[in-house]
Amino acid sequence: PTRKATCHAPEDSSPVFYLVGVPSLPDALFLFVLIFLFIYLLVLVGNAMILAAVVAEPSLHEPMYFFLTNLSALDILFTTTTVPKMLSLFLLGDRFLSFSACLLQMYLFQSFTCSEAFILVVMAYDRYVAICRPLHYPILMTPQTNAALAAGAWLTALLLPIPPVVQTSHMTFHSTAHNYNCFCDHLAVVQASCSDPTPQTLMGFCIATVVSFLPLLLVLLSYAHILASVLRINSREGRSKAFSTCSSHLLVVGTYYSSIAIAYVAYRADLPPEFHIMGNAFSILTPVLTPLIYMLRNKDVKAAITEMARPRGPGYSGSLDP
Repeated sequence: PTRKATCHAPEDSSPVFYLVGVPSLPDALFLFVLIFLFIYLLVLVGNAMILAAVVAEPSLHEPMYFFLTNLSALDILFTTTTVPKMLSLFLLGDRFLSFSACLLQMYLFQSFTCSEAFILVVMAYDRYVAICRPLHYPILMTPQTNAALAAGAWLTALLLPIPPVVQTSHMTFHSTAHNYNCFCDHLAVVQASCSDPTPQTLMGFCIATVVSFLPLLLVLLSYAHILASVLRINSREGRSKAFSTCSSHLLVVGTYYSSIAIAYVAYRADLPPEFHIMGNAFSILTPVLTPLIYMLRNKDVKAAITEMARPRGPGYSGSLDP
């Protein structure tokens, strides 16, 4: 018999998803919860500080930092989509998700992952224009252009996951479908279905490939032009200054694609489910490291946050400018 024939799908109601989580976790549950709670708080506080610093400090009202605020907002939304439910699962044993809630979580997880890739491309383009075409920078990177680039990244990322989510919603599930993950990831949901998962798996893989490799190609292309321009600068100080404006972004790009590579290897390799789940958990690497990278590597952000944290005296002006 086919998988569909043996499926006990509910006739009068939607299926419910049971999050299996990490089967071997009970021995280290408390430590696992503490680590994830600490990381989530780091993401919230770190990215909120970046947002507050850019908004409050006039010297940071530049295109590069405008795109950074988009990235920080994305990081907060991305982690909030999955981590609170994971903590609820581990702490309270709250393993059930309704069909609509599961599809919504899957959609948001995919959308915010795509948005991050596209915002990183826009940030690479901003650095390309700033270094390779500095005289045209004020003309090319106007507030209207910046807003259009950011809106385009968000809108494209919101539209891309719609086809796989809609297709998944038409699949057949048991009345209680077992999801072998800590949240509703696309592949885990598809594998929980009674229907043939091959078309959905293939569609998800194609979209993931396009979203991963096309933005990476554009980022590498931007930095190839940047490298060529920087090497033409005669002074060592000038080359160092040009590279320093890109270092934070390059580290974030490296972190983002490293987490994708880890998740991909964990899924493709013949490994136990625990490794697949932990591979997905590495997706929170970028949100937690992005604020740390910019606070430590970018002197303007570092100075703005230091100024925010300084006690306010009677003569405080609220700006870094003397």
